Amino acid sequence: MILNVSGRCDIVAFYTTWFMNRYKEGFVDVRNPFNQKLVSRIYFEDVDAIMFCTKNPIPILKYLPEITKPILFHVTLTPYNKDIEPNVIDKREIIEAIKKLKDLVGIENLYVRYDPVFISPKYNIEYHKKAFAKMCTLLDGYVKKIIISFLDDYKNVRKNKNILNYRQFTANDYKEIGINFSTIAKSHGMTVQTCFEDRNLSEYGFIIGECFSKKKAYNMTGKKYKNWKARKGSKCNCVSMVDIGAYNTCNHLCKYCYANYDESKVLKNIKEHDINSSLLIGHITDGDIIKVRKE
Repeated sequence: MILNVSGRCDIVAFYTTWFMNRYKEGFVDVRNPFNQKLVSRIYFEDVDAIMFCTKNPIPILKYLPEITKPILFHVTLTPYNKDIEPNVIDKREIIEAIKKLKDLVGIENLYVRYDPVFISPKYNIEYHKKAFAKMCTLLDGYVKKIIISFLDDYKNVRKNKNILNYRQFTANDYKEIGINFSTIAKSHGMTVQTCFEDRNLSEYGFIIGECFSKKKAYNMTGKKYKNWKARKGSKCNCVSMVDIGAYNTCNHLCKYCYANYDESKVLKNIKEHDINSSLLIGHITDGDIIKVRKE
């Protein structure tokens, strides 16, 4: 089993103490997002590897030497300001944390996500070209793989349309991003790719790859895994993972986020977090049905 920590919430940024408590105790409980009474219990002895996804790696850096499982680390580093990402820390601090991660997990196990890309009067193509070039310059020698994605039509995106002020991509927009990002990345010894996008930009030099490929998982664990069930309803080539996060629990409150769609629920859930609970939010109740998950 491979854990995703997490696509539903930035556990590393806000709940690292809880995660390490669960790791040391040996198990974690996860509510089914579609049936709150169903709880999966995952024992870390059944975990083969962990993929951490975060906008702020700093809280977990000191704990990484304690984790004996193979680790793949994804750090999202985007060029947006507080109007779009109100609670994301200073990007310079994230850059420094990424440099430390290179030594902790290895450059082959460290990906940076420039994700998502959207275009607006403020964040136009020229803005993205300059921001991407600056990011690659600062991370030269520390990162080899960059993953980008494009803004999707999520509930939260529609709700924040006036704040995001985004427009649809044109064929020329994709071309500008494809050619420029490929050239910039290559000049810094990096590859750039999309994952599970309608436009993979391979015609402009993007490589074909996944966020966490089955080949990568096999190299890390010596085991073979199924494909992940993709959220868009079609097949994704990433390896199958188990997400231990919960929706509406991330305090970054990014305006484009698919996992947060009700900020009042986010604030309510944060208050119900207990670092000593087996669940990310709340506690196990008498009516819960707990089943041990092996895969």
